[in-house]
Amino acid sequence: MSAAGLPRLSREALARVGTPLPAPPVRIVHIGAGAFHRAHQAWYTARATDAASWGIAAFTGRGDDVANRLAPQGGVYSLIERGPVTDRVTQIGSIAEVRPAGHLDRLCALLAAPETAVVTLTVTEAGYHLRADGTLDLDDLAVRADLEALRGREVTTLRTPLARVLLGLEARRRASVDPVAIVPCDNLPDNGSRVRHALETLAEAAGMTDAPALASFVTTSVDRITPRTTASDVSVVGEATGWRDDAPVVAEPFSDWTLCGEFPAGRPAWESAGAVFVDDIEPYVRRKLLMLNGGHLALAFEGLRRGLTTVAEAVADRECRRALESFWDESGRAVGGDVDGYRASLAERFENPRIEHRLAQIAVDTVTKLRLRVLPVVRSERAAGRPGEAAVDVVSAWAACVRDGLVLDAGDLDRAVAELAREADSRDAGLLATAAGVATGGALASGRL
Repeated sequence: MSAAGLPRLSREALARVGTPLPAPPVRIVHIGAGAFHRAHQAWYTARATDAASWGIAAFTGRGDDVANRLAPQGGVYSLIERGPVTDRVTQIGSIAEVRPAGHLDRLCALLAAPETAVVTLTVTEAGYHLRADGTLDLDDLAVRADLEALRGREVTTLRTPLARVLLGLEARRRASVDPVAIVPCDNLPDNGSRVRHALETLAEAAGMTDAPALASFVTTSVDRITPRTTASDVSVVGEATGWRDDAPVVAEPFSDWTLCGEFPAGRPAWESAGAVFVDDIEPYVRRKLLMLNGGHLALAFEGLRRGLTTVAEAVADRECRRALESFWDESGRAVGGDVDGYRASLAERFENPRIEHRLAQIAVDTVTKLRLRVLPVVRSERAAGRPGEAAVDVVSAWAACVRDGLVLDAGDLDRAVAELAREADSRDAGLLATAAGVATGGALASGRL
């Protein structure tokens, strides 16, 4: 059934029919108001026991599309939890305000407000503009443009999320307000420390060295498969609720949020919604990055080469499943400890036929993802005297996808392999170049490796 003729979901409409979902007061600022944020952090916040006290002001990461669809609904949206057999649809009201990325005045006003206690980010790994060693890339064109704007102090636009956070922290410093917690929720190892260091580097270059002191940095591990929403999902919401929702989100039933760090101005009771707070987060991050995210890459590149579309299709394919299981053998050794239960749960999640997690959605920002999710497995295997064949095969499959035009973000393959190999020692760099098929007349011959 089409949702076109249904009344549009909004806070006002819900109040009129006797099921009000009032907007909580804004105490959290989020950057990157895409599907994952709405399926994860906003969902946890809405389910916390003190949800009525913790509203989110969500800013988009780049474009205006999400804000244009979500703002007329007052931030309310539907979450479809898609199990192997049935859907569960709920309405989420924790986003009290949604704005385009360019609304810098409002961002600064919120970060200068004493009520604001938490800043969360979901901007993808590449959105932080970090080098392979985890430091801020000051030579990146977008970072350089933002630095010039910040130095001039008459900022009208900023291209990078960290520059926007820094501008907001500077506004907080000028307002003499206590520190906030900054909580990156992207798949970067030790993401809290990396963001802290990147902000300090940016602040020093921009002449705002005191601003990062107005923040504590929380390291996280996040997990929930969130495929792109389709027109049929809009119809599912209409049939289940009687509302036309222009900004629904689909996610698997599973979710995980592990956090480590201090919240000097307070936080929602996220643990009441299932989040876990730990003193040592590294094992959780490593397991998730290498086994789930690395496994996704193994499936994506092999599946795209075989003309497949989704994770579920790929994991059901004999050759793709073989590549995945072989990679899991190696990544499990790199993680260490007992990973059999985690591996079995991943297989069950990947096999969910009703989650259309598209391989093309996974195969973006591929150089960064390979560096974080596959190279550590290569290093671990080689250090133990093993060839790391399955992890190297992921690199080979990636290079084949680049050559065949199935992966479009890598640009020149020689340069991409050179970037990928910078973290490897000379022997392993040559192995990667050979695996990618650029050993002759390419990156090695030019001396870039």
